[in-house]
Amino acid sequence: MSWATVLFALVGSAVLSALILAMVLRNPRLMLQDYPRDVRPAVPPKTAAERRETALWSVVFLTLLFGLPLAWVVELKLQEPGLPFWMLFLNAFAVLAIFNLIDWLVLDWLVFCTLTPRFAVLPGTEGMSGYKDYGMHFRGFLIGLGLSTVAGAIIGLVTSRLPL
Repeated sequence: MSWATVLFALVGSAVLSALILAMVLRNPRLMLQDYPRDVRPAVPPKTAAERRETALWSVVFLTLLFGLPLAWVVELKLQEPGLPFWMLFLNAFAVLAIFNLIDWLVLDWLVFCTLTPRFAVLPGTEGMSGYKDYGMHFRGFLIGLGLSTVAGAIIGLVTSRLPL
């Protein structure tokens, strides 16, 4: 793994973080499934329109989330065709793990839990304890590390098999 991978991961993380913030600014209810357990039951379920819009945002987000590390590892393989699987895996994992780390520390802990901006608070849930649940976000970070490992392995495996 190189500094170029870290830089690529930081830029990709900025793009993904901006997308998440744009989604919450547009309508925080679009992220309802990610809100704390005590907050979700305090608001009505998503409308059909909100479910459709969530699906559209999710397609864009997931395409970038997995497309960015894939594109980076393909670029590395093009530059050095003999890169072994473990190097491809490590680079894909790094891009995913760095985003997971930024999501946890910056978006979840700093913005959501510590600052708790008004635009992220669902109407009728002001002051609920879930907004300060740092543990929930840490558990999400740990789950994200597992997913980063699996996705990194898949991306590394697929890329190692490409005839570039």
